[in-house]
Amino acid sequence: MPRTFSVSDSIHIGVSPATAYRQVSDPALMGSWSPENLGATLRGDRRDAAYVGLAFDGHNKRGPFRWTTRCTVTAADAERLFRFRVHAIGLTRPRLPGPIATWEYRFEDAEGGTRVTETWTDDRRSWPDPVANAFDRVATRGHTFADFQRRNIRTTLRNLKAALEAAGDAG
Repeated sequence: MPRTFSVSDSIHIGVSPATAYRQVSDPALMGSWSPENLGATLRGDRRDAAYVGLAFDGHNKRGPFRWTTRCTVTAADAERLFRFRVHAIGLTRPRLPGPIATWEYRFEDAEGGTRVTETWTDDRRSWPDPVANAFDRVATRGHTFADFQRRNIRTTLRNLKAALEAAGDAG
C-alpha cells in the first residue's frame, strides 16, 4: 500500500495571528497542547522570537515510551508561517541522524481570529513503502503514521484553541 506523505488539519481560533504565532513558534510550549510532545529544550541563542536555524531538542512520549528528537527551524515568518524539520532521534539524546519529518504551522487572518493549519510531512522518502508501513504499525500500535498524526494534529489544534481562547488575545 502506498504511503500518505503529508496530512494536515485546520481550526479557527479566536485570537490574532500574532498571538497564535507567538505561542506556536515557541517549541518549549508545544507540550501544553500536543498529545505526544512534552516540550523542548532550545539549543543555541535564545531570542525573543523563533528564527530560521534555531535548533531544539523535542521531548516526546507515546504510552510508556519516551524519546528525544533534534529539530531545526526552517521557516519563521511572524504571524504567517512556522516550520521545522526533525532530523535526528534517540532515547535521551538524538544520536541517530536522518530525515524523519517536517512540521508546519500556517496562520491566516480570519474573521474574529486566526485560521491555524498544522501539517505533518513524512520525510522518510528513502524507506520502501512496505518497510515504512510495517515499522509504522509497530510504532503506533496498528496505524500508519499518516493516520496516527492526523489524530494527533486534531487533538493538538483543539487543545491549542481551548488554551489560547481561555487566555484571551494579547496580540
